[in-house]
Amino acid sequence: MNSEKKAEENYWTQRYENGNTGWDIGDISRPLKTYFDQLTSQNLRILIPGAGNGYEAAYLHQQEYTDITVLDISEVPLQNFINRVPTFPKDSLIQENFFDHHGQYDLIIEQTFFCSLEPTIENRKKYAQKMAKLLRPKGKLVGLWFKHPLTEESNRPFGGSKEEYLSYLAPYFDSVTFENCFNSIPERAGNELFGIFKKINL
Repeated sequence: MNSEKKAEENYWTQRYENGNTGWDIGDISRPLKTYFDQLTSQNLRILIPGAGNGYEAAYLHQQEYTDITVLDISEVPLQNFINRVPTFPKDSLIQENFFDHHGQYDLIIEQTFFCSLEPTIENRKKYAQKMAKLLRPKGKLVGLWFKHPLTEESNRPFGGSKEEYLSYLAPYFDSVTFENCFNSIPERAGNELFGIFKKINL
């Protein structure tokens, strides 16, 4: 692991160890639960990158989804997850930098991951490219993006606007929906966008 990736791992490990996890709501987010409850196949191959404490993965596992990969750069939240969900297959918990990950998925879940990356144009372009590469033909990227101004004073998790997000995703994805979230928790009301993006088969 190069020094930059190691520094990123150490940064997130320290935040988890210090309890500096303001993005963590302690449960599955309402919008994603609503989306999951509408799915009809429990055999979808699902990736949750930057999964943190993995509440979405825990819910899917409880609902007997059979192929969920949980990915995080830090070992701490992965250990937290397996302590809470000991029946989850351990070989589907992967400590790895997202940009080094390989695989093919039907569905990738976005939950406070995009906003965790340093908001450089390069990083955001790489995010969109990598998401598309990891998805099978007709695969979907689904989840939540923070909607608040991105300023120089911002700290992780960073924000952005609908227009900014679309500018990065549009070369690789058709937008099925990308709108203000109607069922956010009160603390996030008005500050989340819910999106469903379908991979363009270039």
